[in-house]
Amino acid sequence: MFRYLPLILKNCWRNRRRTVLTVISIGVSMCLLGVMLTMYTAFFLSNPTPEQATRLVVRNRISLTQPMPQSYQAALRQMPGVTEVMIANWFGGTYKDARDPKNQFARFAVEPEKIFKVYGEFQIPDDERKAFERDRAGCVIGRDLARIHNLKVGDKIPLTGDIYPGQYEFTVRGIFDYTGNSQIMYFNKEYVEQTLPERRRGLAGMYYVKIDDPAKSASIANAIDEQYRNSPTQTKTEDEHAFSVGFLSLLGNVKLFLAAISAAVMFTILLVSANTMAMSVRERVREIGVLKTLGFTSGSVLGLVLGEACAISLVGGAIGYAISTFLMQLVVKSPFGGFLPPLPVADLRGVITCLIVAASIGLISSLIPALGASRLSIVAALRSTD
Repeated sequence: MFRYLPLILKNCWRNRRRTVLTVISIGVSMCLLGVMLTMYTAFFLSNPTPEQATRLVVRNRISLTQPMPQSYQAALRQMPGVTEVMIANWFGGTYKDARDPKNQFARFAVEPEKIFKVYGEFQIPDDERKAFERDRAGCVIGRDLARIHNLKVGDKIPLTGDIYPGQYEFTVRGIFDYTGNSQIMYFNKEYVEQTLPERRRGLAGMYYVKIDDPAKSASIANAIDEQYRNSPTQTKTEDEHAFSVGFLSLLGNVKLFLAAISAAVMFTILLVSANTMAMSVRERVREIGVLKTLGFTSGSVLGLVLGEACAISLVGGAIGYAISTFLMQLVVKSPFGGFLPPLPVADLRGVITCLIVAASIGLISSLIPALGASRLSIVAALRSTD
């Protein structure tokens, strides 16, 4: 069959407009499929990083929006296997103009003396770390956030609170480096809490628990939840990766959503490709008769038509996956990348899956026209007037 490759490629290019439009259609579909596969892999098939495996997140069992007593912290710190416990509260709020997507980044009120113990992978100069710990109105930001907003140590960051109503102004005391998305901001929870009415003080949105052995993650999480099972405020504890994925539950059945979109994409492009190949074969009926007259067997004709469809589909699939990789790089670098699990911008499983799906679409869409062409008799093909 490889000896017919030049003929297959020439046939692909005989109607350039149709071929280009078909490649574009398949490419767009495979791009969407590539994005869906990457998201699915990151959310449901990936494993936590070594750093994530050493951190547990404790939240209210009812909802993320429901706080817990800060008194839980001391008891959590005394549990076997726990090395540090940090309170973290989601701040929300608005930075400058909320309509600008780049102003949407994660903001947490934390305990300054613990943040770099819990997140050991954050790299920051000692003098900047100490300055952050001393200044109640200070904050530290990620390198990506500093770059996007052109911020440097000593600059002011004004925030308008919503969960914590009021106008706040923080001074950048440090900029930390992190291998992942670092569009994030941390500041002193005490500074924010002192602005609240008495009834809202003494509460914690989340506890970040640092453990000494990732292998004990499940047992420690179960022990924490069991300790507060009969308390007025029950807890739900999970590793940091599972906690990030848990945000998806707010959107409903995301697995079904991703699967439904992928199925719809494949079905639609299958129809487009089938129509293209049917037109291509119908236009070349007499040519097929000539090929058979020259000695091409029915199997050879079948292979030529299937090969043409597969070649077009594979080119479209490769282009589509390349575009999806570019789009995922934009997602990772966007302000919303900090809210997502680590997303693989290029994944071998994704490449193979997209190419297999593209080749399958080519084969399935052209199978019926190819079988019809291969079964044509020489006389019937030469008499055709289509």
